[in-house]
Amino acid sequence: MIQTHVSELIELLELERLEDNLFRGQSRDIGTRYVFGGQVLGQALSAAQQTVDPARGAHSLHAYFLRAGDVEKPIVYSVDRARDGHSFSVRRVEAIQHGQPILNCAVSFQVDEPGFEHQTGMPEVPKPEDLARPTRLPDAELAKLPPKLRRWLSTDGPFEYRFVWPRDELHPAKRPPYQHIWFRLADRIDAPPALHRALLAYASDYHLIGTALLPHGVSYLTPDLQMASLDHALWFHRPFRADDWLLYACESPTAQGARGLVRGQLFDTQGRLVASSAQEGLLRLREPRGR
Repeated sequence: MIQTHVSELIELLELERLEDNLFRGQSRDIGTRYVFGGQVLGQALSAAQQTVDPARGAHSLHAYFLRAGDVEKPIVYSVDRARDGHSFSVRRVEAIQHGQPILNCAVSFQVDEPGFEHQTGMPEVPKPEDLARPTRLPDAELAKLPPKLRRWLSTDGPFEYRFVWPRDELHPAKRPPYQHIWFRLADRIDAPPALHRALLAYASDYHLIGTALLPHGVSYLTPDLQMASLDHALWFHRPFRADDWLLYACESPTAQGARGLVRGQLFDTQGRLVASSAQEGLLRLREPRGR
């Protein structure tokens, strides 16, 4: 029996087909103010994948977040079949809500073929089974947070995590701008590679831009901090399963102009580099209210 949170996420990513190139996805309120960016990424990729020959797997996705999504309303995904060549296919996807685009992205697909092979090495980190489960905030601290955020932090999600360097998000210390996080889907699933790619697209938005906050002693719980994903890129290199442990190695080379850049590499437990990501996000510390 698949856990409720996992089955809900799979249902969220499957989408309803309205026309050949038109799909509708529901939104899930996970306790964030707006639709979680990873949800829109995963659904956009799912829509694109449903218009391509299954023999062609997605190898790259490049997206821009244009507007915040409304968690109370569904999202419509319009797919443009930009190109179907001998080896590659390209799809352009626009996510629409309240008559306006909230995300647009391009997804490229390729037939499986042999070629040159090399990769960077996996960081030396403890195995996930040797790391402790994340601890929840004490009830007294949770009670001080807004209801939506409180629900998000006190509810189990579809993925489980192990942090190589756990951090107190309420009292964040300044650290170098990198972090290593193991994660996997909370239950085993019987699903094709396309769904595992959509699940990874969803999960790749977790913890990524937060890496740019580490040197500054602030976190997503810091009052008056405005965070938002501006764009997101994802490359799929090798086969993987989202329900096996994956190491997310994130680093932020720069932050400036109220923006931060973060790059991520995803490795499986055998040390294979299975995917890479990059994201720029808004990081704005506003003046405290009342001044």
